[in-house]
This record gives sequence, C-alpha cells and structure tokens, in this order.
Amino acid sequence: MAGVVIVILCRGPVWAGGELGVHCPDKLGAPVPRQDGKIGIDGHGGDLAAALVRFGPSPDGWIDLSTGINPTPYPHLEVSPDAWARLPQSSALDALKRAAADAYGAAGPDLIACAPGTQAVIQALPRVLGVHRLAILGPTYAEHGAAWRAAGADVTEVSDLPAPDRSLVLVNPNNPDGRTAGPGRLTAWARDAAAAGQWLIIDEAFADVRPDISLVGSLPLANVVVLRSFGKFHGLAGLRLGFALAEPDVVRRLEADLGPWAVAGPAQEIGARALTDHAWAAAERTHLSARMVRLRDLLTEAGLGIVGGTDLFVLTEHGDAFALYDHLGEAGILVRRFATNSKWLRFGLPGPEEHWRRLQTALTAFNGTICVPDRRHG
Repeated sequence: MAGVVIVILCRGPVWAGGELGVHCPDKLGAPVPRQDGKIGIDGHGGDLAAALVRFGPSPDGWIDLSTGINPTPYPHLEVSPDAWARLPQSSALDALKRAAADAYGAAGPDLIACAPGTQAVIQALPRVLGVHRLAILGPTYAEHGAAWRAAGADVTEVSDLPAPDRSLVLVNPNNPDGRTAGPGRLTAWARDAAAAGQWLIIDEAFADVRPDISLVGSLPLANVVVLRSFGKFHGLAGLRLGFALAEPDVVRRLEADLGPWAVAGPAQEIGARALTDHAWAAAERTHLSARMVRLRDLLTEAGLGIVGGTDLFVLTEHGDAFALYDHLGEAGILVRRFATNSKWLRFGLPGPEEHWRRLQTALTAFNGTICVPDRRHG
C-alpha cells in the first residue's frame, strides 16, 4: 500500500513573549495553544511583513495601527553631509545630551546616556546593574522580562508596587493599559529600596504625552534609572534613538557597555533639533490629545470597550477580539493583540483622513452597525 503524505499548511510562525510557537489555526486568528500551554501571539507590533504573510497583500496598502508611534513624524529632517560622511562626533553627542536634558527636565547632561533606541538600554541594564532578583509591574512590555531572564535574574510579575526588598521595573505610563504611578509615590519607594540595595528602573517611553508623571525632575537618585524613547512621540521610530537617565556613574557604565559611536551622526543631529523644538512638542501634544478623543469615540461607537491607554494608543476590549483582529487584517488594517488577554486589542492613531475612513468602514462592516461620523472632528 502506497504511503500517504499529509501536508499541513501553516501561515508561518508567531511570537509570544519572545518564544517561537507554531501557528496552524483552524480559523485564522484563533489563539493557538502550544505544548507549553501558552498561546502563540505576535510579540510586537509593527511587523507588516508578518501581516503580509498572514493576510496577503492589501489592494489599498497597509494601515499600521499596531504600534504607539505618532503617525505624524517630526518634519525637520535635514542632515549635514558631515553627519553621513564622518564618524559620530563627540561635539554632536554633547549637543544631543544638552537637548535631551532640556526637553526632559534633567538637572544636567551628565545624567544622560544616549543609545540607539531604548531597547539597547533594556538589554544592557542587566549587565550594568547586576541585579539578581527583581519584580516587574505587569502585564507590560515583554522585553523587560525577557532581558532580565536571559541574564539569569529571578523575575516575578506583580500587579502593584511590591515591598522594597527587591529591585523593580515598571513602564510609566504602562504599555498596553496606560496606567500610571505618580512621581511622589515612586520617589518614596526608591528611597526605601535604596536602603536595601535595590534598584528602580522606570521606562517612560510614552511619558512625552504625560510629562507630569515623569521622575526625571527628581534625579539624580542613586538607585533610579529612567528610560526615555525618542521615536514614539516624534514619529521617528526608524531613527533608533533613546536615552537612559541616571546618576553620572551609572551613565558612564552604560556608555561603556554600549560602546563608542552608539548613536549615528544623523540621529544625533535630528534628535538634538527635535528635542529643542518646544513649540512643535507643545502643539503636537494638543493634536495627539484631540485625535485620541476621536479614536476613542469611534471605537466606542463600534462596540468596543475602552480599557485604558495614552494619547498614542488605546487598549480596548471586545468579546470576539480575535475575529475582529482578522477582519481588520483582511481589510489591510493591522492592530495589536495579546497572549495575556484574548479580549484585548490595542489601536494606535490613524494618520491621514483616508485611514480614519477605512478604519470606520471596516468596523462598521464587522459588527453590522452604523458608526455615525463625528462632524466635530472635521
């Protein structure tokens, strides 16, 4: 008897918490248990190549709402020829540090380490600080836990500030739910933890839209490291620029770990210009706030519950979130879903008016209701 060949067609691998799982759903978008019991879900937003494999090409082009990146980038991107032709210059790096200190409210540029994105700092901190036991306020950005576990640390996820008997990592405002902790509470926790030799690491990647909650103004604190992202608020994630703010000795150790010329010359120039453009930043905060009101209204009218968020993303809840994820994907709209909660979807801000129209049309088609346009938003 001839052998039987069984061919199983899969759309490709997906990621959950940095671990690769096999994704062969009976229904596209259904959560797929793996052998370890976890659900294979994309670990990051912004992967349009994976979306193309999953859903195929979109005739009208893809709308990426799966990240919390400003859809209107900072516009002044001129770069001098020297920035391309020379190795990054120390004078330009000094200018970038001064601009970052001014923008974030730091006491001085000696508190700032510049990096090719905050992800590089996240991976460097376990080497630099040598912490062996810490808590992470979750659920949150998974790369923090992944970096510390890879370094051999004992990591525990907690739902509130723990006793200061271990080091702590938190994202403030948190990704994906937008919850915040006030600077007074965090400063008090850090002072108690310092007596026990513990660290407080705060990822303020989305604090540009909530500068009132930043702990930068309280620095230097001997046991506190604050991370700031440039690309999200300025809409220039591809530039790969981020900062760590800490007391000068920690800054020097981080810079030594990152190595020379960590930040490219063009990123130094554009970053320094953008961070000193306070008029643009103030106007952009107002624009982002108004657009987020519009997005929340649109999603609420479409039957999604608002869980939380910031002015760069909104976390929603829907009883059939995976089906909605697939429906939007088939319409060429990529949003963010989560292994930790099968009812959650996170939406970033649409950019051009055409993107708003396509999102509204897709939501209307999914649930069969009519989302009436809000004329207040033009």
